[in-house]
Amino acid sequence: MNNKTISILSYVTIIGWIVAYVKSKDLSPKSDLVVYHLKQGLGFFILSVLINVALSVTVSIVPSLSFLTYIGLALLILWIFGIINAVNEQKKPIPVVGKMFEDKFAFLD
Repeated sequence: MNNKTISILSYVTIIGWIVAYVKSKDLSPKSDLVVYHLKQGLGFFILSVLINVALSVTVSIVPSLSFLTYIGLALLILWIFGIINAVNEQKKPIPVVGKMFEDKFAFLD
């Protein structure tokens, strides 16, 4: 797999992220692009799970707040931005939340 494919794969579910992580270890010169998108993908996955769990609990307790489930659409749009950045081989953070993940996950370096 080339760097672009591994970068894209890092956004496609946690299984895709694991495959991308394993494949990134096979790259002889370590790719900054792949490492960057692995960090963004993992951070976004963790953030999405936390937000969705919090929203599920909140909506189950207070059903009148069901409009908050539209936050899931915002997450979908941000996820698409991450994939677009990977396709274009750009090291740009996911809008709004991506800056949080740039210096995290040191085990990927």
